[in-house]
Amino acid sequence: MPSDEVPPVAAAPADGPAAPGEAGAVTPGPRPRRRGRTTLLIAAAAVLGVVAGTCAGYLVQADREPTALPSLSQPKIAQAKGEVEPLSAAQDRRVKTEGDLRKLLVKRPKGARDPLGEHGDDSWMSLAGYAENFEKPEVAFERSYEDEFRRAAVVGWREDSSRFVEVRLVQFRQEEAPEALGSADNGHYWAGRKSGADSWPIPGTGDGEVYVDTKPETEPGYVPMYSAEAHAWRGDVALEIYIYDTKPIPKKKIMDLAKRQMERL
Repeated sequence: MPSDEVPPVAAAPADGPAAPGEAGAVTPGPRPRRRGRTTLLIAAAAVLGVVAGTCAGYLVQADREPTALPSLSQPKIAQAKGEVEPLSAAQDRRVKTEGDLRKLLVKRPKGARDPLGEHGDDSWMSLAGYAENFEKPEVAFERSYEDEFRRAAVVGWREDSSRFVEVRLVQFRQEEAPEALGSADNGHYWAGRKSGADSWPIPGTGDGEVYVDTKPETEPGYVPMYSAEAHAWRGDVALEIYIYDTKPIPKKKIMDLAKRQMERL
């Protein structure tokens, strides 16, 4: 198997990832509101109006003389000659993302300690490994497969005794829908549901955003943990960044990391 590919699978879970040792949530997002009875009555009236208009049109047309059809002959259009020059790497982003996705990850900072988790310095993350980041891995696995998850590259590190960082690039096949956009939107949804989280847009990314907790997550038997995260997308790749620390995380920390990673895409 080539070094830049992983076993074919399909898309990303529609749920929020978990902090180390904690679980995320795998529940559907808000459903569209049902149409009310008033809407149905208006739709029925519109249909009746179309039917009545169509009948009147047939009666008017029946009294008219037939109109001669135009000639079927058309002028011959000359076919262009020569070869089309392919897009450059600067114009075609897929030139980058079709290669080894791991090479597009930000580099570990100098002085960073052993990486976070079991993924190694920079490595592929399988669909099963990706699904394990959620509260219900079996549901996350199924949704990711249905969403055309293709592959994911990850790099993680520890900056000091308490701060952990993980950056993921999740790529989708996108044969049916723009799932990279959907994955980022889902990340925004769950990050925005956190109480006490502030958010800011990532410049140059359209709808990319970073989120920083203003108060820590607490659980009996564990030290309080602050978190920050970023979600964005470009083409068929979704970006996920997670930072965890026992101390408050500065906005500048997550923002600079998100901007540097998006620039590499």
